[in-house]
Amino acid sequence: MRDPKTLEQVKSTLALLTAKAPGRAIEVRVPPYAAVQCGDGPLHTRGTPANVVEMNAQTWLALAAGEILWSEALNNGAITASGVRADLTQYLPLRITS
Repeated sequence: MRDPKTLEQVKSTLALLTAKAPGRAIEVRVPPYAAVQCGDGPLHTRGTPANVVEMNAQTWLALAAGEILWSEALNNGAITASGVRADLTQYLPLRITS
């Protein structure tokens, strides 16, 4: 079941990510809340994307807010990432306004 507050936070921060990193080279998945494509590089249109990042909502929101670093989350297994562009370090943290 999706928590409405978490859903709003995930969607709004993913929107900030796509604004900061326009493109469709990386697919960022935060199940069961949302998924977006972002980042400069080869366009992905069909099948499994070459660059995929997936994590839970708590990890995503902590990364977006700058509460944890990408490398920490990746090293502790909170993120699964595949592909040469599947690294969001350059885009995080996001500028979040209340």
